[in-house]
Amino acid sequence: MRATVGASVSRETMTWFKKRKQNLESVPVEERVVKTENVFVKCEECDEPLYKRDLEESLQVCRHCGYHFRIGARERLAMLFDEGIYEELDAEVISIDPLSFVDSKPYPERLEQARRVSGLPEAIINGTGNVGGHKVYAGAMDMLFIGGSMGSAVGEKVTRLIERAMKERAAVVIFAASGGARMQEGTLSLMQMAKIAAALAQLDEARLPFISVLTDPTTGGVTASFAMLGDAIIAEPKALIGFAGPRVIEQTIRQKLPKDFQRSEFLLEHGMVDAIVDRREMRAYIIKLLDFMMNPDIQRDSEQSTQRRSTYQYERQ
Repeated sequence: MRATVGASVSRETMTWFKKRKQNLESVPVEERVVKTENVFVKCEECDEPLYKRDLEESLQVCRHCGYHFRIGARERLAMLFDEGIYEELDAEVISIDPLSFVDSKPYPERLEQARRVSGLPEAIINGTGNVGGHKVYAGAMDMLFIGGSMGSAVGEKVTRLIERAMKERAAVVIFAASGGARMQEGTLSLMQMAKIAAALAQLDEARLPFISVLTDPTTGGVTASFAMLGDAIIAEPKALIGFAGPRVIEQTIRQKLPKDFQRSEFLLEHGMVDAIVDRREMRAYIIKLLDFMMNPDIQRDSEQSTQRRSTYQYERQ
């Protein structure tokens, strides 16, 4: 009897905490996960998970393998200009439908969809500002707008950029990202190649620099025109750069193409580009080029030589 009472007292004194009775709501199975949407991004090259904030700080470049994610036109310009400040130009220049073109949908509907998806008025954004203290007119193409294709509006905006630079004695920088000429505008889009090339010839006569930056991808009529006419041609690592696609070339020549054919490293090895520059170092590299190309002493010598050449040509006539 004593042992029983003692045991019961012992159990009562050891009960220090009491469990409060409450109704717990069960969590549905589909919600029993940690939500990581818009927190992590998987690298398309090495499959490593990347913290989105870290990726933004590294300018959309993977810190594990150096893979360069594609970025938008406005992000490009913000990365280029001093303090990310620039004045947007020619936003009113947009594509129309001169041929009443219809493929799977009418061209005007395709344009409206592109503006809605990309948030841009056209496949290229023009801007002006300072880069390392130098006056620069820059353009950046965006693949989200019908594959960055070049139509009449894109050709006009690039030409205006060059003409403004000549008027203000400034440099031109263009970030190319395009699938080529826009088929919905037919021959009119192909004419932009000659139009821009003629404007760049005038820029060259004025002894003003054009820096062409090739990003992934730069193909078709853009490659065949202004993208490869720069005084300095820079490419991002592993960017696809070419005219026709590799599959088309293989089917035409009936030969297997070399490994990494049409990648920026292959083009550098064969003398088609001047340098491959990591995006995180791109702005500093462009400033270094501008410091040399926009040197007042060099500009003065160039102007004098241009005047002498003009006088010589006039006297011969």
